[in-house]
Amino acid sequence: MVKLQKGKFEYLEKLSNSEGIIAALAIDQRGSLKRMIGAAQGKDATDQELIDFKSLVSEELTKYASAILLDPEYGIPAGKKRAATCGLLTSYEKTGYDATEPGRIPDLLPNWSVKRIKENGGTAVKLLVYFDPDEPDEINDVKKAFVERIGSECKAEDIPLFFEIVTYDEKITDKADYAKVKPQKVLDSVKIFTQPRYGIDVLKLEVPVDMSRVEGVGDNEPVYTAEEAKKYFKEVDEATTVPYIWLSAGVSTELFQKTLVFAHDAGSKYNGVLCGRATWRDGVEAYGKGGEKGAIEWLQTQGKKNVDELNAILAENATPWYEKFGGKDNIEVVG
Repeated sequence: MVKLQKGKFEYLEKLSNSEGIIAALAIDQRGSLKRMIGAAQGKDATDQELIDFKSLVSEELTKYASAILLDPEYGIPAGKKRAATCGLLTSYEKTGYDATEPGRIPDLLPNWSVKRIKENGGTAVKLLVYFDPDEPDEINDVKKAFVERIGSECKAEDIPLFFEIVTYDEKITDKADYAKVKPQKVLDSVKIFTQPRYGIDVLKLEVPVDMSRVEGVGDNEPVYTAEEAKKYFKEVDEATTVPYIWLSAGVSTELFQKTLVFAHDAGSKYNGVLCGRATWRDGVEAYGKGGEKGAIEWLQTQGKKNVDELNAILAENATPWYEKFGGKDNIEVVG
């Protein structure tokens, strides 16, 4: 039997659809989304426009999602606009990292805590850490202790911790060269952070390969054959000891949809997605050019279509989160 705290179990149920799949929408981008809105309208975007766009996405698309990921800086109004059936993941970290220091060291929003996230209606905490398993111990040990602290905080408040790992290598700037080392970095990172000491309930993972460089799938010069890429997906699946979901990482809607089918065919028993720009990216252009009316029109048509297509793919290819523990009958809810 696997033991799960009562609150964590109940929240995971709220974050999933009726089939136990986490079909989540992500719009916790801050500076990058503000710049996208500004570019679309041909002038600098305001904080209020950022808040308003998030709210429109939440109001229109959470009817079709099991959860939405928002930030507490600009996303609180959007959280209040979400559908009653939709769970709320809340980002805890500051956006980006301090580029003046080596190691991409993470930091938290100074006036937020897990307790405050929960008090504001959050049903899960999301934490992002940039991680290179090959960096020196003096850098990675800081990050490990950082995650341990947040894991303990979530355990104390009895709320799930969704942990997002974004791998990198400071020495490699060429995307094709990085694609060659990415699978091992993702796999090594998963092996570290699935250890119980970190208290992670769901891994929010980038796919272990650059899908645009998979032979027969992407448009770029191939770095992997399809069989090699499938092997990496299978290895990540076998290394995970907790439920895991894929993030879209800014790729196109079409490529992300292809990726989800590819992952399933490779033997990845993933438990859902947290899909951001692949769902709503073109809605930014509609908002920039046509304001609220233009955005709503796009969200109710193409935006809804994107989510519906994603949900159909998940229904065929994803696995309920509790199956990672051998099914609900193998979970002992405690506390």
